[in-house]
Amino acid sequence: MTDSEQPAAEAGPAGLQTRLEEAIHSLSLGIVIFDRDRKVVFCNRRYVEMYGLTPEQVKPGTPTSELIRRRLDLGLKVGGSHDAYIRERIGRDIALDTTVQEFTDGRIIAYTVRPLPDGGGIATHEDITEREELQARLKQECERRKEQEDALRVRNFQFDAAVNNMSQGLCFFNADHKLIICNDRFLELYDIPADKVGPGTTLSEIVDLRYEAGSCPAMPRDEYVRWRTNIGMSNEARDSIVELKNGKTFKIRHRPMPDLGWVATHEDITEQRQAEVKIEHMAHHDALTDLANRALLNERLEQVLNRCHGAQKVAVHHLDLDQFKAVNDTFGHPTGDKLLKTVADRLRALVRETDTIARTGGDEFVIVQAPISDPTEATTLAQQIIGWISEPYDIEGQQAIVGTSVGIAVSPGDGNAPDKLLRNADLALYRAKGDGRSTFRFFEPDMDEQMQARRIMEQDLRKALPAGEFELYYQPVVNLESNDISSLEALIRWNRPDAGQVPPSIFIPLAEEIGFIVPLGEWVIREACLAAARWPEHLKVAVNISAVQFRGTSLLPVIVNALAASGLQPTRLEIEITETVLLRDREATLAVLHQLRALGVRIAMDDFGTGYSSLTYLQSFPFDKIKIDRSFVQDIAENAGSLYIVRAVAALAKGMGMTATAEGVETTEQRDNIAAVGCTEMQGYLFSKPLPVAEIERLFLSRLPGRDDSKTAAVA
Repeated sequence: MTDSEQPAAEAGPAGLQTRLEEAIHSLSLGIVIFDRDRKVVFCNRRYVEMYGLTPEQVKPGTPTSELIRRRLDLGLKVGGSHDAYIRERIGRDIALDTTVQEFTDGRIIAYTVRPLPDGGGIATHEDITEREELQARLKQECERRKEQEDALRVRNFQFDAAVNNMSQGLCFFNADHKLIICNDRFLELYDIPADKVGPGTTLSEIVDLRYEAGSCPAMPRDEYVRWRTNIGMSNEARDSIVELKNGKTFKIRHRPMPDLGWVATHEDITEQRQAEVKIEHMAHHDALTDLANRALLNERLEQVLNRCHGAQKVAVHHLDLDQFKAVNDTFGHPTGDKLLKTVADRLRALVRETDTIARTGGDEFVIVQAPISDPTEATTLAQQIIGWISEPYDIEGQQAIVGTSVGIAVSPGDGNAPDKLLRNADLALYRAKGDGRSTFRFFEPDMDEQMQARRIMEQDLRKALPAGEFELYYQPVVNLESNDISSLEALIRWNRPDAGQVPPSIFIPLAEEIGFIVPLGEWVIREACLAAARWPEHLKVAVNISAVQFRGTSLLPVIVNALAASGLQPTRLEIEITETVLLRDREATLAVLHQLRALGVRIAMDDFGTGYSSLTYLQSFPFDKIKIDRSFVQDIAENAGSLYIVRAVAALAKGMGMTATAEGVETTEQRDNIAAVGCTEMQGYLFSKPLPVAEIERLFLSRLPGRDDSKTAAVA
């Protein structure tokens, strides 16, 4: 064959078929051509490679069922048994059909059958594993991005919701002080229209909008812009409290950002600030009067002491109200509270702006008068206080009258420290009250000694009862008609070691003040009942009961137990009370008195005529006896007024079925006068001074019938 003949040969049908077969063999698709009997006609190399076959296994004439079985052996995934699958596939009509087949090794083969005109068919097998994986990855990536977009959308929504529902205003600015974002609360706080603010709005423009709305500080606009810009340029976190012209208070928290921008939160703390101010005020002021309390008093006093030098002095006035307890007990605590507030108002009207008024106790006040140049200024103020406080008070239609006593200490002589001045003013107050009340006293050094002596007496008083230092004296009460003793009043005496006998007028007020009167009074009741049980049965014993003893619940049981232990008949015990007993808890006190009266105990009104509303109290309880105070008896011979009063009281007692006893009878003339105006009994030094029980029994009872000496011996 010549060279000229070769191309012609290659261009013939045989050469074309060869090139066609080579092209089919080089395809990436596996191809199988089969006849109508489902036997292989042609199979390319790609198919052989895909399923690991040998040419012998795919030679022409091989049943396609063998090829299917080979694929099953390689791990083709099918739903049922292999034989059933083969039968199903072979039994199908040859028609266009594409099936994606998965193998256990992870490969994915796209299998497509197409019919041929002669009744056979051609099947293509394409390994689409990588394509499926790519598509799967693309699908996953799409799904991931969609999830991210959804999440971002949700986060954006949440961010918007969070930002716009914050209680604080929020704003972001860039390095050029232009707005990036702000929330609704920011606009609301400063009354800025939303349509006038957006990204790019400058800080200066926003400040202008705030000044237009009036939601700006009191400082000038340019000054505020400079201040706020300087903060924005700072690379430090900063918190600021800003008071606005509209009365609101904002807290601004500035935080710099890495890109030289900044973020700030704006919080309305107006209510919080007001609450803090209120709490601060409450911590330093009295709740009732709004005066300074003790803490603020000490603070102010220390301040003025540090400021006053040279000739400048500080005067401390310590005052408490006289008769305030009577007002409280008579009219009730609400009225007492209103009186205290009125007192505070009156004190405010007397002092200067540089002075301080404090309420330090129930009815106690302190005034720091500073500066003064001379103590006479303190004298003038004290006199004004006493005069103004003593004026009547009209409280809801009720008139009340109180007084005040004032103790004064002046720096530097009386002290240069708050506690020293306050203590010395308190000592001076104690002296003023002891000197008759409604007066003032300056501190004197000997007052401290007296207070120390009082404290020692208080300590000795508490030890005196278990030490057996108390003793009862008795003073006879005499029937004016028969001149016989009808009863004896028990009067306590204190035999204080190294001090002799202490008068009751000294230690009884102290015992009442410190509450010691309760155990002391119980002892008196028991001792008096034991002593009276030895006396003739017609004699009674009288015991004084303090108002303090009525405040608890133990008085009635104490009396009942004392009567039971002594064997004394209740009708022989006489309880003496003053009108002050009925000033406090009147209903409860009357209930106790009625219970005692039901036992048979006699009740006497002592010191009649020296208290408040005596006739009202006589009407409220059926007393057995009225004891007319000695102040009306002393000058009965010279003072017609006293005589008329005694006569009226005696007539009143007779009309109400009560005994009228005149106290403090020291002369026969006094005795004759009280007898002439109708008194039933007398008591006083004319007949006998108070004596120890042994002397009483020796002088007056030894010859009386009915004396029980066996009880005397038993007691002894």
